[in-house]
Amino acid sequence: MFHAVSAGFYLGFSLILAIGAQNAFVLRQGLRRAHVLPVVLTCAISDAVLIALGVGGFSVMIDLIPWIAPALRFGGAAFLIWYGARSFHAMWRGGEALRAADTGAGSLRAALLTCLALTWLNPHVYLDTVLLIGSIATQYGENARWFGAGAVTSSFVFFFSLGFGARLLAPVFARPRAWQLLDGVIGLVMWAIAAKLLFGT
Repeated sequence: MFHAVSAGFYLGFSLILAIGAQNAFVLRQGLRRAHVLPVVLTCAISDAVLIALGVGGFSVMIDLIPWIAPALRFGGAAFLIWYGARSFHAMWRGGEALRAADTGAGSLRAALLTCLALTWLNPHVYLDTVLLIGSIATQYGENARWFGAGAVTSSFVFFFSLGFGARLLAPVFARPRAWQLLDGVIGLVMWAIAAKLLFGT
């Protein structure tokens, strides 16, 4: 159980760490201390719903279509290899930095609508949460739900840390070198998980 939870946590955390519009928005809200709690809750709960759909849906699908498990296993590994390669490319290229905008805080309604749009209208979120996490969860059998619980926990930890710790994190991750190091770590994690899927090690 603990192994499944920790594996889900590390995978979820690695996926969510990548630079993106959603993370930049949460950071910006945190810097302004504007609607931070509603924003981070919206992001984390949205992830939880998507992960639950992936984990729950795939367990049912595997029972109905047995051949889909190996197909998803190799498909997930291929995606992780590509994702890791992209991270290593970003590390080698450098120059990335996350900067918060300097505009006004805006209303709570506007903040939540923006947050929902950045989450649910992003096609990559379905690939990461529903497809990838859902397919990998099947490798843990009866512990698949614990794997999903670990991934959900990583979302809550990340968004709350980013939103409420933004004033501490922003100066660090405004530096391109910090993102290079982070991209390198993400690449290693992605390739390690891909190797586990392919070789069972």
